[in-house]
Amino acid sequence: MQESLIFIAAMVLVFILDIGPRWHKSKEGTPTMGGIAFIIPAVLTGIAGCAYIAVTDGVRASLPLVFTLFFGLCGGLIGMIDDSAKLRKKQNEGLTAPQKFLLQVLAAGLYLFGMAMVRRAEGLPPMTEIYFPFVGKSVNFGIFYYVIALLLLVGVMNSVNLTDGIDGLCSSVTLIAGVFFAASAYFAGGAGPDLSPLILGAVLIGGCAGFLVYNFYPARVFMGDTGSLFLGGLVVGGAFMLENPLLVIVFGFWYILETVSVMLQVGYFKLTHGKRLFKMAPIHHHFEQLGWSEVKIVAVASVVTAVLSAVSLVWGLR
Repeated sequence: MQESLIFIAAMVLVFILDIGPRWHKSKEGTPTMGGIAFIIPAVLTGIAGCAYIAVTDGVRASLPLVFTLFFGLCGGLIGMIDDSAKLRKKQNEGLTAPQKFLLQVLAAGLYLFGMAMVRRAEGLPPMTEIYFPFVGKSVNFGIFYYVIALLLLVGVMNSVNLTDGIDGLCSSVTLIAGVFFAASAYFAGGAGPDLSPLILGAVLIGGCAGFLVYNFYPARVFMGDTGSLFLGGLVVGGAFMLENPLLVIVFGFWYILETVSVMLQVGYFKLTHGKRLFKMAPIHHHFEQLGWSEVKIVAVASVVTAVLSAVSLVWGLR
């Protein structure tokens, strides 16, 4: 298993971002695009789960999970194109930001269209309401729902991508997110567990746990954008599948923190004409500059995610 994983990942080599900490240069040459190694078994497991739901509860019941897997795959494909372009150019710039954003918006639009068709097939009105967890109320945004949904889908997918900056961080946080989804199948109540989030949770847990063996510090393989965008698609797609999209801001707080730290850094830099709010962004590099080890950062992020996932399970579900 170890040899096959390394072989798949070693098809290409990583080039460390010039804006990263100088000590990350020692990681240059570590195999990347290792996300391929867990995308394949994750998708096969997900397809088997969809087939089981289709047999037991009907094809229509399996479609939300089908579309969520599809969105994750779209993210993985975008990441693979980006990673491949970086290698061809022999630099750390693959797809341009507009190109990547356009592809992600297209994928998110297809995901929302598919989910809307499921509601239509069930005789339900179009989804225009967003549920606010912990408050217990929904607000109807009308057509603006789709604008908010697109921004949330693309934003969280990229936030998970930003989290993949030090050994084991994205894998560990996302593994805990997988536990959240699996547990939500039981905490949501009803006559029995909801199989869709249970299967999605199993896919995330299995993929991240298996990969973490090789990705934990010191990493022997990186997942690349291929893996992180795939995981990002599954995480935010899962929140929409639960019809509780804003809850991803809570159990996925660490992802959001990474993005917010970059936005604050850039905004502060421009407003102050060159001053920095953090020593380095995203936030995990700031903690590195403070002297935290990569293991400590991963441990803190994992604990924060576990606590907020528990809070989400107890008080945030519909």
